[in-house]
Amino acid sequence: MQNFLVAALALATLTWADCGDDVLPAVTTTPVVSTAASSIATTAAALPTVTTTIATTTSAVATSPTVAYTWANVNIGGGGFVPGITFSKLQQDLIYSRTDIGGCYRWNKASGLWVQLMNWVSADDWSNLGVDSMVPDPVDVNRVYIMVGTYTNSWSKTNGFVYRSDDQGATWPVKTALPFKNGGNMPGRGMGERIAVDPNNNNIVYLGARSGNGLWKSTNAGVSFSQVSQFPVVGSYVEDPSNDYQSDKVGIVWTIFDESTGTKGVGSSTIYVGAAENNVSSIYVSYDSGASWEALAGQPIGFLPKRAKLVNKILYVTYANDCGPYVGTAGDVWKYDTGTATWTLISPVTSAPYGYGGLSIDAQNPNVIMVAAVNLWWPDGEIFRSTDGGASWSAIWSWGNYPDRNLRYTWDTSVLPWANLGEPEAPPVPAYKVGWMMDSLEIDPFDSNKFLYGTGLSLYGSTDLLNWDDTNKTVTLKSMVLGQEETAVQDLAAPPSGPLLYSSLGDVGGFAHTSLTDVPSSVMTNPIFGSGSSVDYAELAPQFVARTGTLGGSSTIHIGFSNNSGTSWVQAATEPSGAASGVVAVSADGLTTLWAPAGTASGVFYSADFGATWNQSGTIPTGAAVASDRVQASAFYAFSAGTAYYSSDSGATFTAGASGLNSTTYSTRPLKAVPGAAGHVWLATGAGLYKSVDGAKSFTDLGVTAVSFGFGVKSASGSYSSAVYISGTVGSVSGFFRSDDGGSSWIRINDDAHQYGNTNIAIDGDKNVYGRVFIGTNGLGVVYGTSA
Repeated sequence: MQNFLVAALALATLTWADCGDDVLPAVTTTPVVSTAASSIATTAAALPTVTTTIATTTSAVATSPTVAYTWANVNIGGGGFVPGITFSKLQQDLIYSRTDIGGCYRWNKASGLWVQLMNWVSADDWSNLGVDSMVPDPVDVNRVYIMVGTYTNSWSKTNGFVYRSDDQGATWPVKTALPFKNGGNMPGRGMGERIAVDPNNNNIVYLGARSGNGLWKSTNAGVSFSQVSQFPVVGSYVEDPSNDYQSDKVGIVWTIFDESTGTKGVGSSTIYVGAAENNVSSIYVSYDSGASWEALAGQPIGFLPKRAKLVNKILYVTYANDCGPYVGTAGDVWKYDTGTATWTLISPVTSAPYGYGGLSIDAQNPNVIMVAAVNLWWPDGEIFRSTDGGASWSAIWSWGNYPDRNLRYTWDTSVLPWANLGEPEAPPVPAYKVGWMMDSLEIDPFDSNKFLYGTGLSLYGSTDLLNWDDTNKTVTLKSMVLGQEETAVQDLAAPPSGPLLYSSLGDVGGFAHTSLTDVPSSVMTNPIFGSGSSVDYAELAPQFVARTGTLGGSSTIHIGFSNNSGTSWVQAATEPSGAASGVVAVSADGLTTLWAPAGTASGVFYSADFGATWNQSGTIPTGAAVASDRVQASAFYAFSAGTAYYSSDSGATFTAGASGLNSTTYSTRPLKAVPGAAGHVWLATGAGLYKSVDGAKSFTDLGVTAVSFGFGVKSASGSYSSAVYISGTVGSVSGFFRSDDGGSSWIRINDDAHQYGNTNIAIDGDKNVYGRVFIGTNGLGVVYGTSA
């Protein structure tokens, strides 16, 4: 289930986000400058220890960015849920899309790529990369709104915001603080849109809140909002009251203005609002510009109104019995004639075992309707099309003689060849799926031959949609996601030879990247991981690689090995009882693998026969962070609960080294050894960055704070064996920094336009190109910076 793991990871670690790409043009964005006045703005067992004094603190030098860097994404292509797509009705090819943890995008027709609009989001404001709603202004072609904030749960302390751009997302000069949280990665995030702008008076903006906060209204183009106190419901549906992530009220999910009513410059008099209610009326209407509200007469009750469109006085609504995007076992499609006040059931399949989500009406031919089954997981997702107003439907696939299926589509997989996630064709299940979690589907209002739809993995579509209506032709589906990077990075490793980079990624496993600009041809397989958790190579024999992750496909072991630089893989023959994912470290010569597994396994384990057998390491806590010395083949290191450990017998036993260190860590690898420097080990904690030159027996506090760090090839004039890169704070400045002298001084290498949200999980430096650094984000993929 794409992004379900991301949500789980966020629950556990509250990691952040990023974006960029070398082949993809960087977007120069200006961070929010001001917030106009708003009526609501506020703005293990006892272990032997060696007590070691942490050595003297060196004086770190913080400077302005004096080294110019260019920033871009490693081109992967999507990798996450796209819950919302919106076409401007004022300008052809002006298209926006939003993601649940990875910001929002605008389509660039000239380049054929999506442009990220939120690279400026800082680490402190990582939550703003969850976009709960995004809409273009129906009057002003340059104006667009986003409603941001990732989580509403008790463990999230951050309230949401509304941002407004007046230049199609290039800058966001208006930032309005809300007195409640938004939920860009919460249940029901594919419902919507929660923001709506009155086409008769674009100063009027409605906002549907979560958590029982009701309906809100702005009369000054989003500068301030006030609650619509007379609105009768709050959207009280809760997906699962026993689960913290699912126990929040989903809230008010969409608003639609009837443009044919009211007066230009004054506002629309008829307004429809959908709420997440399934036991009472869920759709309400006002005929007096919001002064009073009533339940829409005769409406169906029992399902949630996921999406709605009003075209030629007909209101179309898709319904499901769950807010989604993962769950939904029933649903319907209805249309309501506002002139005759009659409801008509037009479901493509009645009593279907799934809910309906994505909905679009062809602006060129209003008799054409398309809807998507949002929660059909087997054998594939389903999309339906009607050319007679819903009287009859055709499906993008239908059953033939089992397991055969009749397809109205073919796949062009050239854009995103890895989208099969390494799985072969297994009829009736296709290798390349139409999709899942299809909450957003839109026909281009200027071109009936083009449509886009979001899935849990990518953004797909077609430019020959009208072929659907000819039984002798097929629609060509292809990924249209390039420029969007939404993976949640768990680990990175840049070897001195072989691929340029290995990545372990949430939801899609990971890749051996032989190019930074070309989309990978395949995920790493055998084993196939639903989510990768770690990857490491042997420093002195870099063709040997090990990786760990959660199981996907038919894989049965949580660790795999490659002896040819990731060209092919083999899963280990065995694994410790109860082992799952976790973190792996490979000895410098590749002959020993040390594994700190997750799951119910108790302890840390080592193998000298590539996973044929495993032995428990002695005197080291379960779940410790582990690392290998990059020179000495028998040396390993570990860190747990403020104490560092070292091993000189290939991980068989560990001895406690420095203690009294801060115990808070964020990165997958808070402990790393330095290439080419035996016994040099660095540690990043929530309170500082520490350096050891005696194999973890003692550490020096470097006087800076780093949440993640990595090593790259040194400069010709560098005084240390590696260039060191951190995401952290030097002095009072937060950002990305590089040190060429072992941490004595630092220089900032990014600027405020390139912050990428949460970057506390994984960083590694290029081992061949000085100045190049790879940075993992939580929702913006892998970004890399190159010294200009």
